[in-house]
Amino acid sequence: MTVSTVNLPGEELKGRIIGREGRNIRAFEQITGVDIIVDDTPEAVTLSCHDPVRREVARVALIKLLKDGRIHPTRIEEVVNKTQQEIEQIMREEGERVAYEANVQGLHPDLIKLLGRLKYRTSYGQNVLKHSLECSLLAAHMAAELGANINVAKTAALLHDIGKAVDHEVQGPHALIGADIVRRLGRSAAIVHAIAAHHNEEEPQTVEAFLVQAADAISGGRPGARRETIDLYIKRLEALETIATSFGGVQRAFAVQAGREVRVMVQPETIDDLSSIHLARDVARKIEDNLQYPGQIKVTIIRETRAVDYAR
Repeated sequence: MTVSTVNLPGEELKGRIIGREGRNIRAFEQITGVDIIVDDTPEAVTLSCHDPVRREVARVALIKLLKDGRIHPTRIEEVVNKTQQEIEQIMREEGERVAYEANVQGLHPDLIKLLGRLKYRTSYGQNVLKHSLECSLLAAHMAAELGANINVAKTAALLHDIGKAVDHEVQGPHALIGADIVRRLGRSAAIVHAIAAHHNEEEPQTVEAFLVQAADAISGGRPGARRETIDLYIKRLEALETIATSFGGVQRAFAVQAGREVRVMVQPETIDDLSSIHLARDVARKIEDNLQYPGQIKVTIIRETRAVDYAR
């Protein structure tokens, strides 16, 4: 989701938001970095921005301005700056609260702040901060049952989606972005590996890495966790497989990892090694052009050649 809606007490307030010759709306958009969409929707305006924190700052600031009634460029700047400080304080407090509830100690202040940013981030309608806390508690329980390292499991599970706090600014899979941030901020190699491996961007090598994967799957897959209905989910996976099988030389395609990856089996006599590289790129481009999805989808081409003979 990249939009928020602000309800207005009256339709006449749209004109005040826009201002004389558009000066108010221009000032607001420039200061917040958020687009205001004023359309025919009765008594409502829409705020659009990929950065969920900036969008929340704009939403709260606009509500304050509407209550105050004084809307002009100087007042807009004043209210936005004050709101920004309030939201940053809320994020720090939320990060500290979640770390305390998960019983994860000694986190770098920057990690606490990034955790707090996840309060305003959702994935398939599931709040990412609540999801991270759930994962940490689940991973800690499973690690205790299996005799694994509880501290590594619960810390990695709490931080496994930390890359989603900045994935609108940094290119790449959120698992690897998060692992890089956590590495730079002084966490152990075992924690970094478990974060990097939770969507198989790295091959899981430790019990704790598998536990983080399991906790992530349980929290994301439990009833009521995500807004997406089973019908939409199945249709999305079918659409992925249909796109992959629309290319010549493809035998079968399987959407795996809840639609985060599609594995394409090709006919080895039709598709050679070079063609499989081109096919992976073509499938990825067609997915980009035809489907809407959060994050990214990995396309894996599998070409198998078997030589069989019999000794009689």
